[in-house]
Amino acid sequence: MTLIQQLLLGSLYLGICLAIEAGLLVFCIHLLRKRLGGQQRTRQFLQTTVVMAIAIGLIVFAHTIQVWIWATALFFSGAIVDWNTAIYFSLVTYTTLGYGDVVLGEGMRIFAAFGAVTGLFAFGISTAFLVAALREVFLLEERPARKA
Repeated sequence: MTLIQQLLLGSLYLGICLAIEAGLLVFCIHLLRKRLGGQQRTRQFLQTTVVMAIAIGLIVFAHTIQVWIWATALFFSGAIVDWNTAIYFSLVTYTTLGYGDVVLGEGMRIFAAFGAVTGLFAFGISTAFLVAALREVFLLEERPARKA
Protein backbone atom coordinates (compact mmCIF):
# COMPACT_ATOMS: atom_id res chain seq x y z
CA MET A 1 0.00 0.00 0.00
CA THR A 2 1.43 3.40 -0.92
CA LEU A 3 1.90 6.18 1.59
CA ILE A 4 -1.06 8.18 0.28
CA GLN A 5 -3.28 5.08 0.37
CA GLN A 6 -2.25 4.40 3.95
CA LEU A 7 -3.02 7.98 4.94
CA LEU A 8 -6.36 8.06 3.15
CA LEU A 9 -7.56 4.66 4.36
CA GLY A 10 -6.23 5.29 7.85
CA SER A 11 -8.12 8.57 7.97
CA LEU A 12 -11.27 6.86 6.68
CA TYR A 13 -11.15 4.13 9.34
CA LEU A 14 -10.34 6.71 12.02
CA GLY A 15 -13.39 8.72 10.95
CA ILE A 16 -15.63 5.65 10.96
CA CYS A 17 -14.46 4.64 14.43
CA LEU A 18 -14.91 8.10 15.89
CA ALA A 19 -18.39 8.33 14.33
CA ILE A 20 -19.27 5.04 16.03
CA GLU A 21 -17.85 6.33 19.33
CA ALA A 22 -19.82 9.57 19.04
CA GLY A 23 -23.02 7.78 18.03
CA LEU A 24 -22.86 5.33 20.92
CA LEU A 25 -22.09 8.11 23.41
CA VAL A 26 -25.07 10.13 22.15
CA PHE A 27 -27.20 6.99 22.54
CA CYS A 28 -25.74 6.57 26.03
CA ILE A 29 -26.65 10.16 26.92
CA HIS A 30 -30.21 9.47 25.79
CA LEU A 31 -30.40 6.33 27.95
CA LEU A 32 -28.84 8.03 30.96
CA ARG A 33 -31.18 11.02 30.80
CA LYS A 34 -34.16 8.72 30.53
CA ARG A 35 -32.91 6.60 33.43
CA LEU A 36 -31.96 9.54 35.66
CA GLY A 37 -35.24 11.36 35.09
CA GLY A 38 -37.39 8.49 36.34
CA GLN A 39 -35.63 7.54 39.57
CA GLN A 40 -36.61 8.46 43.12
CA ARG A 41 -34.15 9.74 45.69
CA THR A 42 -34.54 6.66 47.90
CA ARG A 43 -32.79 4.58 45.22
CA GLN A 44 -29.69 6.71 44.77
CA PHE A 45 -27.13 3.95 45.20
CA LEU A 46 -28.92 1.65 42.77
CA GLN A 47 -29.53 4.56 40.40
CA THR A 48 -25.86 5.54 40.37
CA THR A 49 -24.79 1.94 39.87
CA VAL A 50 -27.18 1.40 36.97
CA VAL A 51 -26.25 4.69 35.31
CA MET A 52 -22.53 4.00 35.51
CA ALA A 53 -22.95 0.37 34.40
CA ILE A 54 -24.86 1.53 31.33
CA ALA A 55 -22.26 4.18 30.54
CA ILE A 56 -19.26 1.91 31.03
CA GLY A 57 -20.91 -0.98 29.20
CA LEU A 58 -21.63 1.13 26.14
CA ILE A 59 -18.14 2.62 26.19
CA VAL A 60 -16.54 -0.83 26.35
CA PHE A 61 -18.82 -1.92 23.50
CA ALA A 62 -17.76 1.10 21.43
CA HIS A 63 -14.07 0.32 21.98
CA THR A 64 -14.60 -3.35 21.16
CA ILE A 65 -16.30 -2.49 17.86
CA GLN A 66 -13.42 -0.20 16.94
CA VAL A 67 -10.79 -2.87 17.69
CA TRP A 68 -12.74 -5.30 15.48
CA ILE A 69 -12.95 -2.72 12.69
CA TRP A 70 -9.17 -2.30 12.70
CA ALA A 71 -8.61 -6.07 12.94
CA THR A 72 -10.93 -6.61 9.98
CA ALA A 73 -9.12 -3.96 7.93
CA LEU A 74 -5.73 -5.52 8.71
CA PHE A 75 -6.96 -9.04 7.97
CA PHE A 76 -8.68 -8.24 4.66
CA SER A 77 -5.80 -6.06 3.47
CA GLY A 78 -3.52 -9.07 3.86
CA ALA A 79 -1.27 -7.28 6.36
CA ILE A 80 -2.04 -10.01 8.92
CA VAL A 81 -3.06 -13.46 7.74
CA ASP A 82 -4.99 -14.87 10.72
CA TRP A 83 -7.82 -13.47 12.83
CA ASN A 84 -6.20 -14.17 16.19
CA THR A 85 -3.12 -12.13 15.32
CA ALA A 86 -5.20 -9.41 13.64
CA ILE A 87 -7.37 -8.94 16.73
CA TYR A 88 -4.34 -9.11 19.04
CA PHE A 89 -2.35 -6.59 16.99
CA SER A 90 -5.37 -4.31 16.66
CA LEU A 91 -6.02 -4.37 20.41
CA VAL A 92 -2.37 -3.79 21.31
CA THR A 93 -2.15 -0.94 18.81
CA TYR A 94 -5.52 0.63 19.73
CA THR A 95 -4.57 0.71 23.41
CA THR A 96 -1.11 2.04 22.44
CA LEU A 97 0.64 -0.75 24.34
CA GLY A 98 2.66 -1.67 21.25
CA TYR A 99 4.43 -4.77 22.52
CA GLY A 100 6.36 -5.09 19.26
CA ASP A 101 6.05 -8.86 18.95
CA VAL A 102 3.96 -8.45 15.77
CA VAL A 103 5.42 -6.01 13.25
CA LEU A 104 3.84 -5.07 9.95
CA GLY A 105 5.68 -4.54 6.69
CA GLU A 106 6.59 -1.05 5.57
CA GLY A 107 3.54 -0.86 3.32
CA MET A 108 1.10 -0.97 6.25
CA ARG A 109 2.87 0.68 9.19
CA ILE A 110 1.39 4.14 8.76
CA PHE A 111 -2.08 2.73 8.16
CA ALA A 112 -1.87 0.67 11.36
CA ALA A 113 -0.64 3.70 13.31
CA PHE A 114 -4.03 5.27 12.69
CA GLY A 115 -5.41 2.52 14.93
CA ALA A 116 -3.37 3.96 17.78
CA VAL A 117 -4.58 7.47 16.97
CA THR A 118 -8.15 6.18 16.99
CA GLY A 119 -7.60 4.62 20.41
CA LEU A 120 -6.08 7.82 21.81
CA PHE A 121 -9.05 9.88 20.64
CA ALA A 122 -11.62 7.32 21.73
CA PHE A 123 -10.15 6.86 25.21
CA GLY A 124 -9.93 10.62 25.67
CA ILE A 125 -13.53 11.12 24.59
CA SER A 126 -14.70 8.22 26.77
CA THR A 127 -12.89 9.56 29.81
CA ALA A 128 -14.36 13.03 29.33
CA PHE A 129 -17.79 11.48 28.90
CA LEU A 130 -17.53 9.44 32.11
CA VAL A 131 -16.37 12.48 34.07
CA ALA A 132 -19.34 14.47 32.76
CA ALA A 133 -21.75 11.61 33.51
CA LEU A 134 -20.44 11.26 37.06
CA ARG A 135 -20.74 15.00 37.55
CA GLU A 136 -24.40 14.87 36.56
CA VAL A 137 -25.03 11.93 38.89
CA PHE A 138 -23.40 13.75 41.80
CA LEU A 139 -25.32 16.94 41.05
CA LEU A 140 -28.58 14.97 41.10
CA GLU A 141 -27.68 13.48 44.47
CA GLU A 142 -27.07 16.96 45.92
CA ARG A 143 -30.50 18.27 44.87
CA PRO A 144 -33.22 18.02 47.51
CA ALA A 145 -35.81 15.32 46.88
CA ARG A 146 -39.14 16.56 45.49
CA LYS A 147 -42.18 15.87 47.59
CA ALA A 148 -45.07 14.24 45.77
